[in-house]
Amino acid sequence: MANRPPERGNLIPSGGRQGMTAVHASEGLDRSEWPRITLVTPVFNSVRYIEQTIQSVISQQYPNLEYFIMDGGSTDGTLDVIRKYERQLSGWTSEPDKGMYDALNRGFAHSSGEIMGWISATDMLHTRSLFVVGSVFKALPEVEWITARPTGFSEEGMTVGVSRSLKRWSRFRFLAGSNRYIQQESTYWRRSLWERAGSHMDASRREGSDFELWVRFFRYARLHSVDALIGGFRVHPDSLSLENPDSCRRIHDEIIAAELNRTPWGPAFAIFQSISRGVLKVPVLNVLWRNTVMSALVRFPGPDWAPVIRYRNHTWTIR
Repeated sequence: MANRPPERGNLIPSGGRQGMTAVHASEGLDRSEWPRITLVTPVFNSVRYIEQTIQSVISQQYPNLEYFIMDGGSTDGTLDVIRKYERQLSGWTSEPDKGMYDALNRGFAHSSGEIMGWISATDMLHTRSLFVVGSVFKALPEVEWITARPTGFSEEGMTVGVSRSLKRWSRFRFLAGSNRYIQQESTYWRRSLWERAGSHMDASRREGSDFELWVRFFRYARLHSVDALIGGFRVHPDSLSLENPDSCRRIHDEIIAAELNRTPWGPAFAIFQSISRGVLKVPVLNVLWRNTVMSALVRFPGPDWAPVIRYRNHTWTIR
């Protein structure tokens, strides 16, 4: 099985965007009225979850969707599931890769959507969420990057958690250590932002490169929260972030440190982070620091906060 040749389903060569077709053009909906959304699913040996993921995407009948599945050479039955839905995909491939981020780079390289995002093979979209994404970007051309209320699914696929608070985002506070969790499953962006930020994911690491992409996006655009449900993270035993959260935090710290080194105000932020890490190691000061300094970073309003997007009077507005 290790020497099985690559398989491809309608995946065109890079640069051949004109030949692409959108999947699932819904009856009664004009494709031209909706921005094209590119969605990529990287997968490797995820037969237990991949069908629910695919169904959460194609069942929405979004009329201008470009959906690719990039398989890393699965041997557990995942390919049988992909073939089952082949006619409803824009393309798929199965061949060895260097991990999830390499697979995403390959998928995005073949894409043409004005709006971009990805959903991992264990996670899912909420009902009609692609219409949320498309309508937000259509209504608000000045918005380049969005995320929504973080939500969670059980291992069986039940919605079991919806964040009560809608976070406000600031590049400075993000780099200072507040609100570091941007839910990837609920995050979409314009291709123009992707291109300004380098048009790639960092495929040199096994985890944490979504965080590194957010850091680059923050250089060029404000992140807006949308008061809606878009995607959710499935809690399951094989999750990398749950498997070793300390490792994830170390990677995030390294990415932040590298970003601070390239900014003129970086040394001051680095000193703050060094103090914060030291204080948090002292049990008697830990709670006090979190409830005062870190809480203020999360909750205290300021002009650096991006406004929130909400649905009012039949349209999306920035408030």
